Amino acid sequence: MAKAKKTPRILIALLCEKCGAQNYLTEKNKMNTPEKLKFRKYCKWCRATTDHKESTKLK
Repeated sequence: MAKAKKTPRILIALLCEKCGAQNYLTEKNKMNTPEKLKFRKYCKWCRATTDHKESTKLK
């Protein structure tokens, strides 16, 4: 069996603030950036560049 890594990196999802769709998956280091991430990314459902916020729940 493989051992689990003990790193401060966690997997997060980026959700569109306009429509709520989960568009991106990424990792972040929770030790270096404890606050929630917020990016301007393209949403294929809205067909526009909108704000995307961090969510730990993966769909």
